[in-house]
Amino acid sequence: MKSGTISVIGKPNAGKSTLINALLGQKVSIVSSHPAITRIRILGIHNSEKGQIAILDTPGFEKIRNELGRMMQKTIINSIEEADIILAVIESRGWQTEDERIMQMIKKFNKKTILVINKVDLLSHKESLLPLIKESNERYELADIVPVSASKNKNIDALRDTIFRHLPEGDALFPEDMTTNLPLQYIIAEIIREKAVNRTYQEVPQSIAVEVEEMKKGTKNKEMIVIKADIIIDRENLKHIIIGKDGAKLKEIGQLARKEIEVLLGKKVYLELWVKVIKDWRERPDIFRRFGYGNI
Repeated sequence: MKSGTISVIGKPNAGKSTLINALLGQKVSIVSSHPAITRIRILGIHNSEKGQIAILDTPGFEKIRNELGRMMQKTIINSIEEADIILAVIESRGWQTEDERIMQMIKKFNKKTILVINKVDLLSHKESLLPLIKESNERYELADIVPVSASKNKNIDALRDTIFRHLPEGDALFPEDMTTNLPLQYIIAEIIREKAVNRTYQEVPQSIAVEVEEMKKGTKNKEMIVIKADIIIDRENLKHIIIGKDGAKLKEIGQLARKEIEVLLGKKVYLELWVKVIKDWRERPDIFRRFGYGNI
């Protein structure tokens, strides 16, 4: 059988998380139309008769602005070092400066690299891909090039086949029933953060984190799971944005998150959300490690 680890690398908003969810056939990484949302190095595992693919989702490369950003860049480097194959993701509009910088960095590690050209559904003519494929082959030493649309699930099977073709022979790295390395409380926290980010991004760009404080069975209804979680922000004046008028925004975030968590757990959920201010938490490793950033 074939088995190995691949790291998905690319600039923010290239569609890495959507691509990973498509490859796995299930959601393990949160998705947003806004850039630089992924913070945790998420391991998703695909098992088939061909073998096992362990897929690492990584934060997007961006300018380091704080300690959290510095930690995320280290996470990317570590993921490249550990990988058997790199999936370098670019958009179908062509090479951008950030893409080129990432490819130069990957080159230093001498790793087998598959270029994934994502968002091909945005092209008006498929023929416009040919010059991009030709240019990519001329500029970089690539094991393969695979055009896909992660959001439309186009050509994902072909990408899986390509990955397996380049993976080394070997035994499975993880149990066959394992789908992710994330502890349950981190998965739940990421679901809540996804909803909060997508509902407040324009007003609260990068300062949202979520910490699950408690998970337990209901007192009266043992089949219900009670979850208490804090939505963390770094400034007091952002609090009213998360809460909204008469608590409407926080209620909406909670309702959306609860529905997805119930599907995940297969049980009814009572979700209690609070908004908490921790000043400059992104500069404090002792704080952001509590949220799972840098721990995995």
